[in-house]
Amino acid sequence: MNKSQQAGFTLIELVMVIVILGVLAAVALPKFVNVDDDAKQAAVNGVAGALSSASAINYASRKANSSKGVAVTTCVAVAGALQGGLPSGYVITEPASGSPFAVDATVTDCVLTANGKTANFTATGI
Repeated sequence: MNKSQQAGFTLIELVMVIVILGVLAAVALPKFVNVDDDAKQAAVNGVAGALSSASAINYASRKANSSKGVAVTTCVAVAGALQGGLPSGYVITEPASGSPFAVDATVTDCVLTANGKTANFTATGI
């Protein structure tokens, strides 16, 4: 006698897998929601770092040869030293201490804002 066997999953096994996937999705979802805010802050931090680096390189370049680079007397002027300029949607705010700042003076409280996120960067007058 030839008896054929059936193979597969039972309905209970399939329902349990769906329940487990639902629980995992409910636990993981809040972690992915906060990733958007973290990404926006990281982007602003990255541009602020680029502005600080551009200011330092511009300062060294102008010290070596005054015809190179751009004159920096305000935080906003640092954007001119950034290759490609300041990305759209980003705003530089001058510090409360005021502008313009002196040659060779380093200002650490220049503020960059975008997407509701802020970051400070350093500018050196030249």
